[in-house]
Amino acid sequence: MAIEILNPGLASSIQDRGRPGYYEVGIPPSGAVDLYSSLAANLLVGNDDGAALIEAAYMGPELRFTAPAVVAVTGAAMPVKVNGRSAPQWESFDIGAGDVLSFGFLEHGARIYIAVSGGIDVPLVLGSRSTYALGAFGGFDGRTLKAGDVLATGTDTGSGRSGRAVPENLRPELSRELELRVMLGLYDYRLTPAGLTALLDTTWTLTPVADRVGFRYSGGTLEWQERVQPFGAGSDPSNIVDAGYPLGSIQVPGGVEPIILHRDAVSGGGYAMVATVISADLDAVGQSAPGSRTRFCPVSMEQALQARAATAARVQRLRTALS
Repeated sequence: MAIEILNPGLASSIQDRGRPGYYEVGIPPSGAVDLYSSLAANLLVGNDDGAALIEAAYMGPELRFTAPAVVAVTGAAMPVKVNGRSAPQWESFDIGAGDVLSFGFLEHGARIYIAVSGGIDVPLVLGSRSTYALGAFGGFDGRTLKAGDVLATGTDTGSGRSGRAVPENLRPELSRELELRVMLGLYDYRLTPAGLTALLDTTWTLTPVADRVGFRYSGGTLEWQERVQPFGAGSDPSNIVDAGYPLGSIQVPGGVEPIILHRDAVSGGGYAMVATVISADLDAVGQSAPGSRTRFCPVSMEQALQARAATAARVQRLRTALS
């Protein structure tokens, strides 16, 4: 079976769970920005966890199917249509040969995930089918999708069926008011006490500069400690001698606009990381749309681990509900 791309939407790409293990050599993990929603989509259609699917930001694609399939759409709230008629979200449904899947305007959130029984069949690159567009590899020809592309699908195991739905209490809340839990460091000491207070007390607004590499916020100014410029570091007070960047780390170039690094971010550089968003909240970052208002809330390592355990328990409830 094949899927014809009639209209690619905006920044649509092939993603899976990512390619961990290569960050130390400069290759980010890539993969779905909202891992929970992508997993739910695959489970709904009977795919393995790591099956490749389509991620689309802000605007959905238009797809024609050449053969019957089971499809599911999760993530952001965006009306789903088959041949112009309404179809469900967070629920698997049948689609026939020649049918066209399309989408209405985004209502809440930022990214949708489209899974098809059998998964999207693109080559494995370093163990993953995820697109890393900056590196021009993975996914479909190492790039976002274009009109005229034809995607092959894998073998349908027959485990997918229509009418399987994610319970309401296991669907993410999509809000434009967020509190993101962060662990301070490694370089929060470079901020003055007033600068640190401003980081945590300011309600930051997500700017239109928000993609798979990073999410930039506006709303305040941070004050940095005076220093003697280190050898090998830039002249701006936010510059450091190059260091590795954790996924989810927050930089504030010039002390003006915090940037949260996400799935396609570079692995290191010369900006101080004043905090890092905990792994349990990275999906919420990925579903933030420009204009979202965000507070950074510091937590301890123990609290971060508790949040990670709670996320794992929620995933297990999802698996049980869809088994």
